[in-house]
Amino acid sequence: MTETTRTGTPTTGRTLLSKVPEVTLWFWLIKILCTTVGESFADWINMTLGVGLIATALVFTAVLAVVLAWQVSLSRYVPFVYWLTVVVLSVTGTLYTDILTDQLGVPLAVSTGAFAVALGVVFASWYSRERTLSIHSIVTRPRELFYWLAVLITFALGTAVGDWTLQITGWSPGIAVLLPASLIVAIAIGWRLGANAVLSFWLAYILTRPLGANLGDWLGLPWSQGGLGIGTAVTSAAFLAAILATVGYLTYSRVDVLESYDGSHTPIVTTTPGRERVLLGYYLIVAASTAALLVWAGSRPHESLADDEESDVPAAVAPTASVPTLPGNPGPSTAHFPAPEMARLRSIVDATLVKVRAGDQSGAKTTITELETAWDDDESTLRPMDESAWSRLDSQIDQALHAVRAASPDRASEIASLTALSNALG
Repeated sequence: MTETTRTGTPTTGRTLLSKVPEVTLWFWLIKILCTTVGESFADWINMTLGVGLIATALVFTAVLAVVLAWQVSLSRYVPFVYWLTVVVLSVTGTLYTDILTDQLGVPLAVSTGAFAVALGVVFASWYSRERTLSIHSIVTRPRELFYWLAVLITFALGTAVGDWTLQITGWSPGIAVLLPASLIVAIAIGWRLGANAVLSFWLAYILTRPLGANLGDWLGLPWSQGGLGIGTAVTSAAFLAAILATVGYLTYSRVDVLESYDGSHTPIVTTTPGRERVLLGYYLIVAASTAALLVWAGSRPHESLADDEESDVPAAVAPTASVPTLPGNPGPSTAHFPAPEMARLRSIVDATLVKVRAGDQSGAKTTITELETAWDDDESTLRPMDESAWSRLDSQIDQALHAVRAASPDRASEIASLTALSNALG
């Protein structure tokens, strides 16, 4: 979609030529490419090369400072520098979210809310100062700085939203990619019908992050984990080559160069305040429908997740979808315990399973610690309800803790114990 609106008059700062590209199909194509390569490249450095999450984040923070300084120092839009900045911001924003989740143990629901509030504060400050949030208005230093800060937060927010969706639903990356793709199509339809262009642009911009991340995971993860088995290195290289080819074409053709944009620009979509209000209601309906879908998916057993894991577990230890074969299965005796608390514990177990599947052993250890803490906190409440059932569940939790925290973790044992525990809690 092309975002069209009156840009407002710069309040302060020297007016420059536009520092951003025209928003066309090329813009959205390369944005998704940048997001995907950012996700897969970060995973390759962090996990495949074993650099580690904190070290990787520090490296990319330093790289971001250099690249962003280069971008801001320019007086006009330069495709290579602009899109390099987007790629580095994509990686850095993703890493910041991962640190909150995997290292500090912040729940994804909390980080999603925090990043949403932070983005709202940036937009409010930006609009209060400049009276516009249009990408076509990036013609002063203050506006450019607001723009890049908003972009960084959208990447962090998109990462949190995407990971939280996977945690809630248990969908594989191949299935999960359909949700942001469908929402982007819905936003494009709304924009074509006359929805507010600036709102439509930023909603779609946020959603390209989970779309690209899920696409990268789907391509890079092995078949046993719901992916296509291409690998993170090959995925990163292929998408990086596509980015370079696209940037080369844009540099040569200059089809996305937008050096000036004012009220005389003919908008692609004609709209009115009344139509924008009606289509705002349409967006709210789409949001409510999405929330309902996620609630429904979260209330169902994560069968696709369990099925994927069973393919990785030897037949001798593979649990069935209905009755785990590990000893100490509490079975229906969990009915004596509050269902909401069992659901909360199971969500932590399922989140650990997702990290094990993704090869994020450090993240799995962090998440399993949340389970241990929650279970210990609940002992005084749950144990008196059913001493026998509590003991059996306690034994299974210990098995899961030992499997994930082993000096040399065995992936099959981790998956077996976690899947059995998830089914027991369910």
